[in-house]
Amino acid sequence: MSTHFKKSTFLTAALLSTALTSGAALAMDHGKVGVKASDQDVSSGTVTAKKVMAEKNGWLVVHRTDEAMKPGPVVGHAPIKMGKNMDVAAILTEEVKSGEMLMLMVHSEDGGSKTGIFEYTLGAKEDGPIRKDGNLVMKTVTAK
Repeated sequence: MSTHFKKSTFLTAALLSTALTSGAALAMDHGKVGVKASDQDVSSGTVTAKKVMAEKNGWLVVHRTDEAMKPGPVVGHAPIKMGKNMDVAAILTEEVKSGEMLMLMVHSEDGGSKTGIFEYTLGAKEDGPIRKDGNLVMKTVTAK
């Protein structure tokens, strides 16, 4: 075998290995659970998460919150599917004024008596919040 053939075979194998490793890393980044959202106008009666990544089917739940960053009463929710969800809009069940803070949080579809019906009330276990590494999966936004 020629030296040129050995070098080009090695180089091809190295590049392929790097590409596969990078692809796996990118796939893992895309698979992380989380909520991506920003401050927004809610005067139309909805709040939207740009992207929600979920490990299972469940809910994007909108809680009132404030500087203390504790989830308060639920003021909206929308179903989400396992995997990537884009532009998830939740209809608000109460008026939210400009300057108020909202916590967009991923909840499960577990523990309730009916599948596909959001059954959570603040502090309940039915359709409760998801935690990843001990932290709530959520994003806080301010209404404009």
